[in-house]
Amino acid sequence: AVAKRKREAAAARPRKRAKSAPSAPEPDARPGPEEYSIPPPVSQGKWKNKERVLIFSSRGINFRTRHLMQDLRTLMPHSKADTKMDRKDQLFVINEVCEMKNCNKCIFFEAKKKQDLYMWLSNTPQGPSAKFLVQNVHTLAELKMTGNCLRGSRPLLSFDPTFDKEPHYALLKELFIQIFSTPQYHPKSQPFVDHVFTFTITDERIWFRNYQIIEEDASLVEIGPRFVLNLIKIFQGSFGGPTLYENPHYQSPNMHRRLIRLSVAAKFREKQQVREVQKIKKKESKVLVQEDPTEVVFETPAEEKPVEIQLVKPESKPIVKDKKKLRKIQRKKQKKLFRTEA
Repeated sequence: AVAKRKREAAAARPRKRAKSAPSAPEPDARPGPEEYSIPPPVSQGKWKNKERVLIFSSRGINFRTRHLMQDLRTLMPHSKADTKMDRKDQLFVINEVCEMKNCNKCIFFEAKKKQDLYMWLSNTPQGPSAKFLVQNVHTLAELKMTGNCLRGSRPLLSFDPTFDKEPHYALLKELFIQIFSTPQYHPKSQPFVDHVFTFTITDERIWFRNYQIIEEDASLVEIGPRFVLNLIKIFQGSFGGPTLYENPHYQSPNMHRRLIRLSVAAKFREKQQVREVQKIKKKESKVLVQEDPTEVVFETPAEEKPVEIQLVKPESKPIVKDKKKLRKIQRKKQKKLFRTEA
């Protein structure tokens, strides 16, 4: 009887209808004059370019480098972070770290002597890779610019025309495009383009700037950060391998500091030599110059004044500190003179 009731209850319930997918509009159907077609959101697109950039550093960096690294991570939504690498480890270990983090590009900051900063840009694990000396670093918090941009928005990349003239600059341009450009339809990116990364070549160095695009008049306002990259070498492999290009204009910071010390030492030596020459001149016997008889021609004799001899001793004036007493003494003298005259 219980089984009979269950069968009857199951038969009495209406079956649930399966949800059918909404019918897609026909390709030929066009919206009418009063209808508006809303484009699908950007996030529904297919994420094909899956570039991931690992941004980390070695131990021994200063606060400015740490802030610069954090600024690059905020500007690049397709970046990943990792712990600092020990100085004893070899650079090719970074390829294994990128493989574990599922990254195919890498920006590695290497600090030396707690004052020199080097940047590696690499395409892991095949290569190529480039090593730069980073100079004139200014972070977002340090600049305090008026510009601003949406976090995670995709940037435009602007390159100097010189990048297309030289082969090593063309290679660096492709490396910069693959590293700094945010992939389309990235999950963490925003569907807006409101700032520009500019790479300019001046004085044999690459100058990086970040500008905001103002919608009203399409003018540019700098946001930050800013830094200068001085190219050292381009390698065929990732963090090593055969050298493809070496910058002939590059001067190491050690050599630069050595030249400064040598210039200061040369100035000091020059001053010492001048002092020694002056001492030798003073010790030398003085040469007596013969008198010139024509020198007296232009001398005019001064007028001789008669000598006056004072026979009478001058009267001594009383030294009185109080002015009132001085006035009383003067009055008494005047009264005496008046009486004698009378």
